[in-house]
Amino acid sequence: MAKVLSFVMDLILLAFVNCVSMWKIVPLGNAVKVLLTVSLAVIYIIFIARSSGKRNSNKKLNRIDKGAFLLGNGIALMVLEIAFIIALAVCSDVHWARQLISALTAYLLITVINLCGIVRVASSARQVKIIWYVVLLMTWYIPIINIFVFKKFYNVARSEYKFEQAKLDLDDMRKENEICKTKYPILMVHGIFFRDFQYFNYWGRVPKELVRNGAEVFYGKQQSANTIEASAQEICKQIKKVLEETGAEKVNIIAHSKGGLDSRCAISKYGMDKYVASLTTINTPHLGCKFVDRILKKVPDGLMNFVDRKYNKVFSALGDENPSFRKGVYELTYENCQKFNEETVNSPDVYYHAVMSKMNGFFSAGFPLNLGYMLNKPHGTGNDGLVTVESGMWGDSPYMIEHNGKRGISHGDVIDLMRENIPGFDVREFYVQLVKDLKEKGF
Repeated sequence: MAKVLSFVMDLILLAFVNCVSMWKIVPLGNAVKVLLTVSLAVIYIIFIARSSGKRNSNKKLNRIDKGAFLLGNGIALMVLEIAFIIALAVCSDVHWARQLISALTAYLLITVINLCGIVRVASSARQVKIIWYVVLLMTWYIPIINIFVFKKFYNVARSEYKFEQAKLDLDDMRKENEICKTKYPILMVHGIFFRDFQYFNYWGRVPKELVRNGAEVFYGKQQSANTIEASAQEICKQIKKVLEETGAEKVNIIAHSKGGLDSRCAISKYGMDKYVASLTTINTPHLGCKFVDRILKKVPDGLMNFVDRKYNKVFSALGDENPSFRKGVYELTYENCQKFNEETVNSPDVYYHAVMSKMNGFFSAGFPLNLGYMLNKPHGTGNDGLVTVESGMWGDSPYMIEHNGKRGISHGDVIDLMRENIPGFDVREFYVQLVKDLKEKGF
């Protein structure tokens, strides 16, 4: 009802503005006309500032919904105003100056409506790409062209609202079942060149989704780059800390990229097999990355030392105690991983599961994964921008994420790094089902 009332007010105000702007059509004094126009505009702006579409407990979704609603109204009014201007120019003898005043006044009103919608969408929606904000800054004031830009924001906002609302409804429906409440807590272990930052979650929106469905989630907190053994020792400390904090006997590890190698090392070399119930590796280079071997052979030692120093300095400032870019990279070579696999035997007391995905083309991801995709092409049947399918599909129960769209799922997509809703692959629900499976297996 609020939406219908708001749109009716849109139409009334637009008609009034057009009439008042042409002065002689309305038999009132000029001062009265101006006062009425300003008063009605102020009342309307207050109305759109306070009204909204559907109300729920999620303030972010309310803002997205309202922003899309205002944009929808603004776009409709813009189209109607263009039609009105054309009809007036063809069928009326009203002086062109009055027609121009009418059009500019109405345009100002509609711009206010659209900008109110844009502000709400920009403050809450996460699926509008940066490039569209650039286009918006360049075109919002250009009639007709800006309709298409506003329509893009409207479509993305409506799509995000519907998707997120459906997820909330699904979580509410199954909340009592706690389908992710596993016997043992979940330890999520990050990959190389990242940290478990407090304000930027490596795993995107996944952990919150798991918690909503009953999971108890912790993080590996190892340094961003170091040898596998050094990282494994840090993970050992974190496992013991989690067990002490929760009172649990074991943990379930979900590890991405090099984090999978670190976790395997902790289990097999440092006695964590008695404290780990399961290890799920996500896009882990179990057989190494052959393109890394190629690059290291061509990179001058001086350049490597330079990058190593700069990287270590930055991540030391971010909290790492003794990061080593060089050591971390060399651990991912094919030769090193071959040696690692010979020395690291799976424990019969741990359930191992490997997950892998792949990009479907060069444009499936941005830099540097698109470059990594091309460098990896000669070394396997497919890759995610860093790891080949053959290297990630490891062990007795590997699982390949199938995505039939043009995009595919990259090394970053599989951990929700960019917080993007990908058509055909709900990354949050994927992890919910993965943990649900662990629960059903008794872990």
